[in-house]
Amino acid sequence: MTGTIIITGANGSLAVPAIQHLLNQQPNCTLIGTVRNASDSDANTNTLRDTLSHFPSTKSSIREVDLSSLPSVHSFASSIASEISSGTLPPLTAIICNAYYWNLNKPLETTKDGYEKTFQVSHLAHVALVLRLLGNFGPSGGRIVLFSSDAIWPGKNGLQKYPPAIPDNIEQLAKPAADDPVDVFGRGFLRYANSKLAIVMWMYALNRALEKDPQLNKITAVAINPGNLSDSRALRTNTPSMLYYLSIFVIRPLRPVLRFMDPTMRTAAEAGADVIALATNEAFPSERGYFTMLKKDESSPDSLDEEKQRQLWTKSAEWAGVGSGDTALKAL
Repeated sequence: MTGTIIITGANGSLAVPAIQHLLNQQPNCTLIGTVRNASDSDANTNTLRDTLSHFPSTKSSIREVDLSSLPSVHSFASSIASEISSGTLPPLTAIICNAYYWNLNKPLETTKDGYEKTFQVSHLAHVALVLRLLGNFGPSGGRIVLFSSDAIWPGKNGLQKYPPAIPDNIEQLAKPAADDPVDVFGRGFLRYANSKLAIVMWMYALNRALEKDPQLNKITAVAINPGNLSDSRALRTNTPSMLYYLSIFVIRPLRPVLRFMDPTMRTAAEAGADVIALATNEAFPSERGYFTMLKKDESSPDSLDEEKQRQLWTKSAEWAGVGSGDTALKAL
């Protein structure tokens, strides 16, 4: 494989071992990893640099992109398109939309673009990136990998206090009212779950649009629930101290036992290998849809509501600032 693969949140818990797996398997690919902070002051980015240093013959670069700023995302997409057009980069073969955000410690946060932060970083930024770059895949197509979670199912995740749902007034996804009553943890997790639900619903709408487009119908989109990752930094980032200690002293050391109760409990490296198998079309080539780990699966009933999928498709492009002239996709 000689094409370009983009992965967002490239210094994340899943992304770093995924990149290592990718470069071991596909040393001829061109890798672009985006991070929020590309400076040496970021320990996670330094870990990513160290990983890349073990593959000196691979073409790779780290790009700083702030997903909480839509102008930053659009600027990055324009740069990538220009580099592919000029031949500096080979055509895309995959975009792995790995980055996400949550905050279970603070009330609702709004970006400078005016959108709820979890929803923008996890969903809208990737909508802008994907739609802007669809015309930069090669003639053989490629794959869009989006990320889901068991949080899209009511009652399935132990952290859930409120069931996920796309509100009837869909504007409330991007611009919700202040939390009332104030329940920082519960409402924060709900925003995370709703962003993941929106991602899955948008994936279905994206696939319908791609299938109808003769120039782009070889690009397939999948959404993967990568599992509950015992060594992820997620439970130690923007979370109450009890989750931090639970992660360190219970989940990580007891993973083999917990796996009997939750078959999706595994390491980030295991999940990363599955993500790369999907991204490179090694697994389920040319298929579309929802996956739990590396098993083709059915997503939650709410995510299958086609009317709300259509509404979300239209509004997501609008919120992301992508018009018909900004994408190669005809059915926008």
